[in-house]
Amino acid sequence: MEMHQVNSSNVAAVGYEEDSQTLQVEFNSGGSYQYFDVPQPIFDGLLNAASVGGYLNDNVKGSYRYSRV
Repeated sequence: MEMHQVNSSNVAAVGYEEDSQTLQVEFNSGGSYQYFDVPQPIFDGLLNAASVGGYLNDNVKGSYRYSRV
């Protein structure tokens, strides 16, 4: 999965696997999580968000199954 560095105080990088609709988020704290069944437009919005952490909290956390990796 190709990871994209983002400008965020909380998130280091994000990546997306289109076939499985898996979003991966690497946090500056060192934790890494995969979120499942995430539609492509949600990932696109995350990449283009003025606040990556805010977008993640508002649109991903609590909405999709996830696992720490």
